[in-house]
Amino acid sequence: MKLAVLSDIHGNYVALEKCLEYCRKEGITTYLFLGDYLGDLAYPQKTMSILYDWMERYECYFIRGNKEEYWFRYNPRWKGYSSTTGCLYYNYHQLTGRDMEFFRTLPIARPLRFPDCPPITICHGSPVNVKQQMLPDLDATYDVMEQDENDYIFCGHTHRQGEIHSSSKYLWNPGSVGVSIDAGGKAQFMIAECYGKGWAPTFLSLDYDVKRVEEDLKEAGLDALAPAWTAVSIHMLYGGSHSHATVLSRSMELCKQEEGECNWPDIPEKYWQKAITELGIAAV
Repeated sequence: MKLAVLSDIHGNYVALEKCLEYCRKEGITTYLFLGDYLGDLAYPQKTMSILYDWMERYECYFIRGNKEEYWFRYNPRWKGYSSTTGCLYYNYHQLTGRDMEFFRTLPIARPLRFPDCPPITICHGSPVNVKQQMLPDLDATYDVMEQDENDYIFCGHTHRQGEIHSSSKYLWNPGSVGVSIDAGGKAQFMIAECYGKGWAPTFLSLDYDVKRVEEDLKEAGLDALAPAWTAVSIHMLYGGSHSHATVLSRSMELCKQEEGECNWPDIPEKYWQKAITELGIAAV
């Protein structure tokens, strides 16, 4: 029994196609998708079209990510031409009724059982919180692992591929298909294979046409709708180590230092530009 486990696509349909083609050639027919299907890159309907097609051809299981929760909680303060919310605005206004209905059906966690294999739990952040980061240096990670009913947990959200082992419990993160961290700009995912008494992971990293994704961003106008955010996306696509969360945090710090307070999403563009300059990220 082999499962393909993919997370954090973030609208990178080019990387998604590469990963799925690899899995198809391996003869894999069961797929686990761990959330964050859209959010940062261009042409979201291309990603959704691939996912809908795969659902019809193969056995697929989907989980809700934190990005999906954004779509349910649309904020009228989102606007284009803002590095804070420009990508959210762009993606939200391209969602269809089918997309929203699909996202609404997704749980934040799901136990799964396959014949003659130990049961597993799949989630985005953690089995109890879609935004929780399951990292090896956090005590809360081990608490959640211990409390879960199953010995195997597959999660995403951190965009970092890896394994955490504690007692009889295993937690595996396939990394990010779309905007990986510390992966040299490659698309990452995982194949989990059942040997009867347990599961074993194979972590994979694939090259793909990053230049095409960058060109899509500019062709779709995201370099204008969300300039600094898009600069960070391009930085990450080519293997940069600074994430959107890191740059957002620094932008807010700079804003607070100068203005006394800073509340999301009202972060003036100049602080985003200062942050990316400070961190050595090229502007678009």
